Amino acid sequence: MENVIRSIDPGSPLEGRAAAGDRLLSINGKRILDVLDYKFYAYDRDLHLVLARPDGEEYRLHVRKSEGGDLGLDFESYLMDRPRSCANNCVFCFIDQLPSGMRPTMYFKDDDARLSFLLGNYITLTNLSPREIDRIIALHVSPVNVSVHTMNPELRVKMLRNPRAGESIRTMKRLAEAGIVMNCQIVCCPGLNDGAELDFSMRELAALYPAVHSVSIVPVGLTKYRDELYPLCPFSPEHAAETIDQVTAFGDRCLRELGSRIFFCGDELYLKAGRDFPPDEFYEEYTQLENGIGMLRLLETEFRSALRLSDDPGVQRCSIATGLAAAPWLQMLMDRAAAQYPDVHVTVYPIVNDFFGHQITVAGLITGQDLIRQLQGKDLGDRLLISQNMLRRQEMDFLDGTTLSQAETALGVPVIPVESDGFALWDAVCALAPDDTAPLQPPSDSEYYTYNQNAR
Repeated sequence: MENVIRSIDPGSPLEGRAAAGDRLLSINGKRILDVLDYKFYAYDRDLHLVLARPDGEEYRLHVRKSEGGDLGLDFESYLMDRPRSCANNCVFCFIDQLPSGMRPTMYFKDDDARLSFLLGNYITLTNLSPREIDRIIALHVSPVNVSVHTMNPELRVKMLRNPRAGESIRTMKRLAEAGIVMNCQIVCCPGLNDGAELDFSMRELAALYPAVHSVSIVPVGLTKYRDELYPLCPFSPEHAAETIDQVTAFGDRCLRELGSRIFFCGDELYLKAGRDFPPDEFYEEYTQLENGIGMLRLLETEFRSALRLSDDPGVQRCSIATGLAAAPWLQMLMDRAAAQYPDVHVTVYPIVNDFFGHQITVAGLITGQDLIRQLQGKDLGDRLLISQNMLRRQEMDFLDGTTLSQAETALGVPVIPVESDGFALWDAVCALAPDDTAPLQPPSDSEYYTYNQNAR
């Protein structure tokens, strides 16, 4: 049931005054429909709440707290409402390319504006009602992450296979006029929205700057499970290089004329093209770091800083498992560490993605069964380091359901998940305890909220 309180945090101004099972109905006369309303209207210092007990009896509470201070209410549903599902049938949808037999939550396609604001998920805007658009503007929900793919209305209808897909381009322009900041994404599909179409989209998006704050261009991900799906082809190294040059040239122009380059290619395109990553300053604010934009460059910068600040860690023997794309780059970092500290021995093992298909080369989509099958019998040292993105944070299991403990048992060594942070990586190499400051994630019953972030 929506708005039902699951628990009240210790120290909350409502501790001992409200109870689990009660419902939050309104704050300062504003009806609370979902988590956006709750976070917006609970911001003030002086609050008048209306709640209802499980039997329906309503009661009122007056609360004083610090401005922006948390009320400390945890709800039965993270959104305080049902998640909004996607109304599209995109030709490149990764979820359509999953094999059968996986967890049911893996097949849920979210397209929820609230998750865009709260968790950074990308939305297409195609399922927003006029009322919801008005609310985004009224609450000034910003930034919103938008999956654009193309600014050509007819092509957007074709790619999203939704007759309303072209209309949402007008929604973007309305949000821009209202001062709503948007970070945008283009999943680039060779032969569809690349080349001249990409040039057109970049011109149209640049015209919305500064409301369009950044745009990532990421390559389409193709699994081996594409029978009867729209025919798509992967990026070749040559085409990846051409796209990088195209986007960089346009970004250089934006930097000269607007003060920001706005447009950035995903790390995966650089890896496909065999190109080195641009320097730190190229990525400006690293706005789309979690979308794979500049992640490896920042990781290298942080890792080098960690080496400079480090004392000799002594003898260390461990291994790293990662996707095919980043393995040579990670090996370069480990070679640099060994050159400074000869007693540090780290072997990088590239994992071939047999589960999803060999076109998938990113670490976040490595499954436990591939990890185990390809590393059993190998010299892994004292521990194996993997990307935290391979696992669900609460359950600590891989996409195929293999648990972290099962992987440790099969491989005979501790398997250590590491955040995408150069300092955390060096600490893990040195067997230092991680800094337990990772951002909180939504409850485990909402796996679909974050799955797509790993699927790019």
